[in-house]
Amino acid sequence: MTKLFTCLLTVTLLALASSLASAHDPSSLQDFCVAVNNSNSAVFVNGKFCKDPKLTTADDFFLPGLDVPRSTSNQVGSNVTLIDVDKFPGLNTLGIALARVDYAPYGLNPPHIHPRATEIQTVIEGTLLVGFVTSNPDNRFITKVLNKGDVFVFPMGLIHFQFNIGETNALAFSSLSSQNPGVITIANATFGSNPPINPDVLAKAFQLDKSVVNYLQQKF
Repeated sequence: MTKLFTCLLTVTLLALASSLASAHDPSSLQDFCVAVNNSNSAVFVNGKFCKDPKLTTADDFFLPGLDVPRSTSNQVGSNVTLIDVDKFPGLNTLGIALARVDYAPYGLNPPHIHPRATEIQTVIEGTLLVGFVTSNPDNRFITKVLNKGDVFVFPMGLIHFQFNIGETNALAFSSLSSQNPGVITIANATFGSNPPINPDVLAKAFQLDKSVVNYLQQKF
């Protein structure tokens, strides 16, 4: 009976480990799978149809223009240029994406999460204050000031941000461990959802007066 119980426990743990592993991008089943919108003579793998490998060219694995500065003329003073599988079909099944982040002086990439990816960021120019918050119940704030050449990692699914604390423009590049990392900006999702979340819910959750919640929902 003990041996049977041990065997069942082992099988259960292996199944659990397998299910946890599948939470990340699936492993590639071939050398590459260039995404294509035309389903004729294509194979459906990992969320995208794959171009016939014999028809791929160097251009499927090439994307120019990431050296061009982006406009930061917006309310937060930053601009994220995400290169994911939708913009770069050659990324399909490879489990990686890239982002260029431009910051105006005192520009902010607001608190957000990537539900499907860990992010590692390298500062190219400027000085950034960055940080993330650990999960419940600790909610520990881990933060650092980064200068040119510094690297910082933001674990998958945790709230994080970057803030340019310098008086000049800043630039950073981020790699993300998913071809489609996704992004949820906390303020936008909370106060700008469509349709809006019931103000009574937000007032109680954030311990705010309902008039403040109404004001924030109008802002977003």
